[in-house]
Amino acid sequence: MSEQHETSDGTERQWREAAAREDLVLLDGFHALKHALRFGADVRIVVADDPDAVRGLAHELAADVEDEVARLVLRAPLKELLGRVHPTGVAALAVRPDRDRGRARLDAMPRTAPVVVLDNPRNLGNVGAVVRLAAGFGATGVVTRGDLDPWHPNVVRAGAGLHYATTVDRVDLDSLPPGPLYALDPEGEDIRALTLPDDALLAFGSERHGISPELRARADHLVSLPMRPQVSSYNLATSVAMTLFHWGGPHPDPHDAQ
Repeated sequence: MSEQHETSDGTERQWREAAAREDLVLLDGFHALKHALRFGADVRIVVADDPDAVRGLAHELAADVEDEVARLVLRAPLKELLGRVHPTGVAALAVRPDRDRGRARLDAMPRTAPVVVLDNPRNLGNVGAVVRLAAGFGATGVVTRGDLDPWHPNVVRAGAGLHYATTVDRVDLDSLPPGPLYALDPEGEDIRALTLPDDALLAFGSERHGISPELRARADHLVSLPMRPQVSSYNLATSVAMTLFHWGGPHPDPHDAQ
């Protein structure tokens, strides 16, 4: 057996052992790996069919994490380790952020950015897209109600690894973070007439049924998005994007300017 084959076999064993751990998250594709590293993820193993090609991607697209990628990436046959292989030909496993610390960030007041609440979402890709939006807008976090796992691999894939750039958790109705609850509802007040505070909870219903009656009853404000007659609804991620844009987006950081 060649030395390269022995090394690949060892990497496969290392991956399979790590993948069996419940505290590790699959990062599928280069962009998920790039974002996770940028926002401090503890990445335990990175595998690729062609490590040199992945190093080339890092050099071209993410020079800020190029050295970390070059150090971490190992050769392994992805088709034997994953159900499907991302077009960028790389996957990684990273430690899921500490849940207690995340909860403390959600509960800390005063808040400088809203928390997005997804009420019984059903589509994994939509939830990932919302996480990506929340990270881009600098939202404090995304919390879900219901049985969907917001850390499901398909959600993390759709979120491009940006779960590590915000706080993502699942909550019950009685454990919502503090703050005034603004629920999106067709019967609510036009959002253009409102100012959304930084400490708001912005709640969005499921793609088919909207806000649940119990969350609607808890709402401090019902808010509607402008929509022409006979159009049924917006996509969940589109609704979140419109609402966060109306809130105002991330506050400039004077340290970034310097």
